[in-house]
Amino acid sequence: MRPPIDADLKALIEKMPPRIVEPLGERDDLSELLEVVMDLGREPEARFLDESYILSDDEVTEDDIQYVLDRISPFGGDNRAGIERTLHRISAIRNRSDKVVGLTLRVGRAIYGTIRIIEDLILTGKSVLLLGKPGVGKTTMLREVARVLADDAHKRVVVVDTSNEIAGDGDIPHSGIGKGRRMHVQSPAAQHAVMIEAVENHMPEVIVIDEIGTELEANAARTIAERGVQLVATAHGNSLENLVLNPTLSDLIGGIQSVTLGDVEARRRRTQKTVLERRAPPTFDIVVEIQGWSRVAVHTDVAEVVDRGLRGFPVTPEIRIVDDEKVSIVPSPQSVSFARNGDLDSGRLASRQASERRREPEPPVPEVPPTRILPYGVNKGKLQQAIQSSPVPIELVDEIDEADLLLTTKNFYRRRTQALKEAEEQGRPVYVLRKNTTTQIHQFFRAINRGKSGAQSRERASIAIKEAEEAATRLDGGDHTVELSPQGSYIRHLQHQIAEERGLSSSSSGREPRRRVVFYRQ
Repeated sequence: MRPPIDADLKALIEKMPPRIVEPLGERDDLSELLEVVMDLGREPEARFLDESYILSDDEVTEDDIQYVLDRISPFGGDNRAGIERTLHRISAIRNRSDKVVGLTLRVGRAIYGTIRIIEDLILTGKSVLLLGKPGVGKTTMLREVARVLADDAHKRVVVVDTSNEIAGDGDIPHSGIGKGRRMHVQSPAAQHAVMIEAVENHMPEVIVIDEIGTELEANAARTIAERGVQLVATAHGNSLENLVLNPTLSDLIGGIQSVTLGDVEARRRRTQKTVLERRAPPTFDIVVEIQGWSRVAVHTDVAEVVDRGLRGFPVTPEIRIVDDEKVSIVPSPQSVSFARNGDLDSGRLASRQASERRREPEPPVPEVPPTRILPYGVNKGKLQQAIQSSPVPIELVDEIDEADLLLTTKNFYRRRTQALKEAEEQGRPVYVLRKNTTTQIHQFFRAINRGKSGAQSRERASIAIKEAEEAATRLDGGDHTVELSPQGSYIRHLQHQIAEERGLSSSSSGREPRRRVVFYRQ
């Protein structure tokens, strides 16, 4: 189904000379009109999705261009003008004398439903950066993002609107941004200042920005993100690797710096001593590469993707396709290492095909059964209160046959009652509290927790070591890369040792608590 389109073409057509736009009335595909081009001394041209159409055999004259200029608002410092309460944009080409000699009249459309393919990502509250070449629909999607967050998610949304491209020309914003508020930007050079002003003056929960393109704007974006405001923005570039190579915008994904490793670490990584690493946390948590109107590639953890890419590991984005009102997630056709250490220094990308990243399922941790306690002379009310805050599962029982241990106090233990003798005869441990107090009970529970945690840690370490050995065997069998399950720092150290013993390379990837070891063969 074709999504509903609010083009308001009549408002744009009325601004053009009748002789030029009259042929448009003969076409039945005006919904696919992109722009009309009028250049002095050339034939006027209408550009559609799939073709260009000559509107008149007569050349455009100065009177034709003046006809348009008399009916639109004045041009701004970026040579753009608009039409009140519409999304249409008129751009000028000037000669050396500052006279307008060409016009591009671009159709602005509010297309509803365009973010269905990434709506779940937008609603997470994480900052999202949309990448794509000009004309792929970034601004259209950004406009819909503002509407959905303002109207459906009921968030305070502020649109920083450079050149009035998101919310249209005039003082009243277009309905395409819903209840979102719009801040005008007088000139593109002032966009970064308006971004900061929006945060300081209007308490937004979300800021929407089109075309971050300068270092000042990248710095302003980081400042906004550090204040806890969700950012949704666009930038020119086909893929995440374009940002890595762009010194101006690389700060959006954490920035790249050169690091000198020690001899031991360089040998362990089997790499040169000077490597490239991410400098800081990324401004944007998620990057969406817009590949077409119905297809996007999503990187849901930018920090991990950049770290893996800089170390030459395969990077596999999530491919999403929308078709017939349904969003499908399909496997990426290939995994690519977008950079190797040293390639950025020399200005080269080392793109290469790699086997699709495969991950072992995380081994299940054995469930810890509750410790069953038979209280004997211990206040049950205090026990129940301590159990609620205990880090280990504890269950109170009434029979010694059901108990794992018997808990009593010093006074009761001295009496050597029949219950105590029976517990000892059955081999049930007897624990003695000095006093019948809540403090003593909490100390006892902490001692149990340490014992349980130690057993669980030993079990987890055994499983992790076995997983590392199996990963090494897989690499010997021909696999290129194997990711292990997330582990703590000590267990990761053991896994690195296994890789070194087997003559393999390894590195840690991700952030705590999901940081994991990756085995690979270079």
